This record gives sequence, structure tokens and C-alpha cells, in this order.
Amino acid sequence: MLNKISSWKKAFGKNFKKDKSEYIGVLFILIAAFFVRVYRVDELLGFYFDQGRDALVIWDLIKNGRLFLIGPVTGLPGIFWGPFFYYLLAPFYFLGQGNPVYPAVFLAALSTFAVFMLYYLGKTMHSKEAGILAAIIGAFSYHIFLTSRWLSNPNPILLSSVVLLWALWKIVQRKGGRWWVLAALIVGISLHFEAASAVFYIPLFAIFTIWQVAIYKTSGGKNGNIPGIKTALLSAAVFFATLLPQILFDFRHGHILFNNFSELFLEERAFSGITKYLLETRLEFFWSGFSNLVFINSPQVAKFVFGFLTLFYIANGKKFKKGLTPLFAIFLLTPVLGYLFFHGNHGAVYTYYISGYFLPFILLTALLLGELWRQRKGMVLVVVFMFLFFIPNGKLVKDYLVNPVNGETDIYFKNQMAAVDWVFEDARDKEFDKFNVDVYVPPVIPHAYDYLFLWQGTERCGGGLCGLVEEEMVPSLYTLYETDPPHPERLEAWLARQEGIGEVIEEVEFGGITVQRRERFE
Repeated sequence: MLNKISSWKKAFGKNFKKDKSEYIGVLFILIAAFFVRVYRVDELLGFYFDQGRDALVIWDLIKNGRLFLIGPVTGLPGIFWGPFFYYLLAPFYFLGQGNPVYPAVFLAALSTFAVFMLYYLGKTMHSKEAGILAAIIGAFSYHIFLTSRWLSNPNPILLSSVVLLWALWKIVQRKGGRWWVLAALIVGISLHFEAASAVFYIPLFAIFTIWQVAIYKTSGGKNGNIPGIKTALLSAAVFFATLLPQILFDFRHGHILFNNFSELFLEERAFSGITKYLLETRLEFFWSGFSNLVFINSPQVAKFVFGFLTLFYIANGKKFKKGLTPLFAIFLLTPVLGYLFFHGNHGAVYTYYISGYFLPFILLTALLLGELWRQRKGMVLVVVFMFLFFIPNGKLVKDYLVNPVNGETDIYFKNQMAAVDWVFEDARDKEFDKFNVDVYVPPVIPHAYDYLFLWQGTERCGGGLCGLVEEEMVPSLYTLYETDPPHPERLEAWLARQEGIGEVIEEVEFGGITVQRRERFE
């Protein structure tokens, strides 16, 4: 082991001296990527329904030692993600003593490492130019930037997607059985992050395996890389192990998960025939989702540039390394075909459903740009491409980061914390022994504030929560509500009910959050 580390250090030192400018440039990209992902995260963090729900579960794990076998519910009724995302974040909630900023920074670090993987894969698949271009696009794409700052389960699939692609590429290069095991592990783990993306990793992996077996057989065992019996069994065991928590949960709860899956796929026919409407809407969904990664809100530019790159690939595809074309075809077309047959969730699909394919698409784009860079006058076209990329994406990233967080409808972590702090400080100044808090947020369930009041109350006063009580109704009441522009009638109805409960004594605003101290009517 020490000999390997020593050889790696020598190789790195030799390569650094040879390509010093490249390494410094990549380091600068990674530092910049991490910076834009964590800058003002303590102010701009989005902490809403999902984040509060997840934090409450992790709080229960840390404070009460309550283990769990499933994660949050998916968009499909009765279907749950695996619990790995919760366990992944738990150490950082613990280190931050409950502060959500700590796990948010950790996820930003994972996303930054995914940017490094883009560089590494681009370089090994094509050239250092392709790797650097992939890293730049991955670092500053507005959609990737937003996903990287999202304290939610789709975030880690950015990294797992490129690790899976890396493992499959190693298999294509006939590097050994351990990569089959890694690929199986990543497929299983990804199902704990964003199942709507990772569910297609299963047929993707199956198609990839069939492809490798076909190459192996047609070449008489000279090409292709198929796993031996031990490797195949170990890969299957590793994949099965990632599903073990849900399987145990299913057995302990009367096969509720299995029954829900059966109802979804057999009775409701979540996957069935393609319709004209579905074909049109799904293809538009994928085109919009992928093209906006690079040319956000610039559909005409995207059509022209990607049309040109498609023609360029047709003319130059043979110059790419053997196996790259079918690998990317399998990886990117499998979800497209899968979603053409998907009728579940009332036909609704969301962009984050394909977050497990964002970075592989960016990598493929960078490989084409890397080849274009080698062509006569191609450098100029690549520079124009990057200029067109940076204009909209750079502006949107900058606008997001310099947001003053004091607008009339702003609801960010800074404002939420200010509102919660005001309640505790005001209750202390008024010397309330006990007080109630009633919260209105769209979409109605205030998980975020349930957690923030629990966390801050415990930090200040331990288990007594500084007098905050839920079961007992007391004269001192604080009402907290967020603006609800899409449904003002719901907020008005809630406020009307509060008018019949207590009189407003004092009112303060924190961006889009209003807090009132009330005295209950006797």
C-alpha cells in the first residue's frame, strides 16, 4: 500500500511539472465551483417542506437513536426512496449541532467533486481540453448550480451518475471485475437518491451487460469484458444489499411497498403504450431539460449549436475512442425511451427526474467540443460556444448570489431564522412561561418551521424549548405566515380564522415572512 502511494506521489509530481498550467487551471475551476455553491449559503439556503421533513427524521436519529429503513416518499403514492440519503447527511447535522448549513456545504463539496470527475473523464476519454471544458460547463451551468445548492435527495446523484459512467467506461476498457461491482453498487445507492432517474439505471446496466456479452461472444473471447461467476455473484449481492432496508421494511409492514408497486405497475399500468401526445411532450421535456443545462432560456441558440454538433459528430464520430458512442447511447437514450412509456404520476414529469443524466450529457457535449478544438478553425467555434454559454448562465448565477434577501416575498434561510429568533427573544423579553406557535406555509404543512423551532428551542433551553408548547393551549400565541402569491385566498382564510382566536398585539416582517404576537380571546 505504501509503495502504491509512493508511486502515485511520484507520478503526480512528474505530471504536475509537465502540465503545471493545466493543474492550476483545474484547481482554479474547482475552487470557483465550490465558492459559488457555498457563497452565502447561511443566508440563501432554501429550507422548505422537504428539507424540514428530512431534518426532523435525522434529528430523531441523532437525539433519540431511532433508526429507519426507508427514506422520504417519492412523487408516487406509497413508494419510498431508500434511507441512505438520511444517513449520508446525519454526520453533518451532528457536527453542526442541528444546523442545516453543514449538510448543505457537504453536498456542495460532493457536487464539486463531481465537477472534478467531469474533468477526469473528459481527459481520459478524449483530451485535457475536453476535460477542462466539461469541468467549466459543469461548474457554472445554472441548472447544475441550483441542484448543487439544493439540500435535497437529487443532489448526490450528480456525483453518483459520473461515478457510474466511470465504472462502465473502465469495463469497456477491460480493466477488471471490480468495476462491475462498483457499477452495481452505484446503481443501488442511486436508487436512494433520485429513484425517478436511477430506476432507469437498472435497464441501462442490463443493456450494457448484454452489449459486453455480445462483444465477448462475437470476438471469440478476445474483446468485451464479462464478469466471472464470483464477480457476478458479488455484484448481485452488493446491489441486493442496497435494497435490503426497504425489503426489511416491506416484510415488517405487511408488504406495503410490494403491494404499492404492484398496484402502480400492474393495476394502474404506469408503463404502457406510447401515445402521440406523450411522444411530443416527452421529447420536448428531454430537449428542454438537456439543452437548458448549457443554453438556458436560449432555445434558438441551443437548436443551432446542438444541430451543428450533431452534424459534426456524424462526420467525425470515427475519431472517438472505441466504445464511447455505444456507451453514451446506452446511458442517455435508455431514460428517454423509458419515459416515453411512463404514464404514472398522472403523467407529470419534472426536470429533476433526469438529474442522473445531467453531467453525462455535459460530458458528451465537452467531448464533441474537445474534438472540434482539434479541427482547423475549431478553436474559434469553441470560444464562441463558451461565450454563448457564459452570457446567460453567468448572469443568472451572479443574480442569484447577490440577491439582497430583503424583498417583499423573499423566503430564505436568513429570513426564516430571523423570524424564529424574534419569537424566542420576544417570548423571553415578555417573560412568558408558556406560549404557542401557529404557522401557515404553502403547501400547508410547516415541516421547516417545526424543525427550526425544535432546533433553536433545544439550542437555547434544552428539552423545555423555552416555553414553546404544542398540546396545551395558552394565552400567548405567535402566528407566523409566509406569502402565498399563487393562492392568496388560502392565506386569507387562515388569517380570518386567526382573527377569531386572538388579537394582534405586535407584528414584524422578515422579507416574505410575517410574525404576529397575539393574545388569545378568553
